[in-house]
Amino acid sequence: MMEKITVMKIGGNVIDNPEALKAFLAEFAAIEGPKILVHGGGKLATRLAERLELKVRMVDGRRITDKGTLDVVTMVYAGLVNKQVVAGLQAVGCNAIGLSGADGNAVTAHRRAPQPIDYGFVGDIDRVDSALLQRLLEGGLVPVFSAIMHDGHGTLLNCNADSVASAVALGAAAVAPTDLVFCFEKSGVLRDPEDEGSVIPEITADSYPPLKADGTVSKGMIPKIENALKAVEQGVRSVTIRSSAHLADGIGTVIRK
Repeated sequence: MMEKITVMKIGGNVIDNPEALKAFLAEFAAIEGPKILVHGGGKLATRLAERLELKVRMVDGRRITDKGTLDVVTMVYAGLVNKQVVAGLQAVGCNAIGLSGADGNAVTAHRRAPQPIDYGFVGDIDRVDSALLQRLLEGGLVPVFSAIMHDGHGTLLNCNADSVASAVALGAAAVAPTDLVFCFEKSGVLRDPEDEGSVIPEITADSYPPLKADGTVSKGMIPKIENALKAVEQGVRSVTIRSSAHLADGIGTVIRK
């Protein structure tokens, strides 16, 4: 029986910076016990889409994924970025295996309904194969997931990487107590966005609504915290939001039930 599983998610700010990525992967490899990494895509897919003269369309910060865009994000996220991350982990002695949702039928999703906005080939997650995660982890492998999932009927789907991380953490929680860590550019959820020292140490379902009401939590942080609260409500032990540059120092915002 595993004592605990750590699921960690990194975004484009780390993926786009080779030095930051190298430092992060060394720190991630040093985390003891079974672990899983989920990564976002970074700016490379947008740059490649522009070179291929594919129009990048965003609505409320979310990418519209038509067929041409799906091909590009699959090549970049599930291909180049995923394999660079896996190779970087192998270089520091961490035996990683790169996966999309289709690999091993690890994660299935369905295409999001076209109303009120048709996001194209964008998916919402249905199922994570906990038994597969257990077999990989017990075999000494570190799964590294891109956010490219599949619907079980031959169609790939572009999913939100934060949502993938939450779903994978819930899948892992069926195997052993699981802690989820969202890494981003700030030290945690800040009372004052200009002051890195103003980290809010803990957020719960009770303390969150006032933080949202007074604007302390706003914009892109709202779905992050709401995803986290849902994850702890459904069985993840804790969710931490912290800087990818400070994995070892314990600074961050912990979200508990």
